[in-house]
Amino acid sequence: MDFPLFEWNSDEEKWDPAHHMFTMPQAQYLDTLEKNPGDVRADMYDLVCNGFELASGSIRVHDPEIQKRIFQIVGFSEEEAQNRFGFLLDAFRYGPPPHGGIAPGLDRLVMIMAGENSIREVIAFPKNTVGISPMDESPSPAEPDQYRELHLAAVPVQEKE
Repeated sequence: MDFPLFEWNSDEEKWDPAHHMFTMPQAQYLDTLEKNPGDVRADMYDLVCNGFELASGSIRVHDPEIQKRIFQIVGFSEEEAQNRFGFLLDAFRYGPPPHGGIAPGLDRLVMIMAGENSIREVIAFPKNTVGISPMDESPSPAEPDQYRELHLAAVPVQEKE
């Protein structure tokens, strides 16, 4: 399928990865990657059964120069890219082969096999639309010791007038 590699973020006025920034562009776009990122298609794939997505994946970038170009398009300076993803760029020196990955949605497969219309019917501990589990009311507030251990602070949101 011809999924886009980038999507325009109008709030921040920049290009964002449509899937993730480690997805390989299709070969025909390599020469013109920066000219119009919105036209670039990715080497991505889905596994679909009866209209339900069961898995999603992509061929990963394995060339450091292509990865650097993608970082630039999504707004990472060379220094920021090195700070955040230097481990990956360094690993490219060893010449990774072309490779891909896929993330199966086993919950969706179980949903289809059970004849249900929603994965919430087959997930052991589903979350509601605001991210709270009705079974155990998680997530619960952290204890002060947990915040200290993680060097975090809970700051209350100030109401706007």
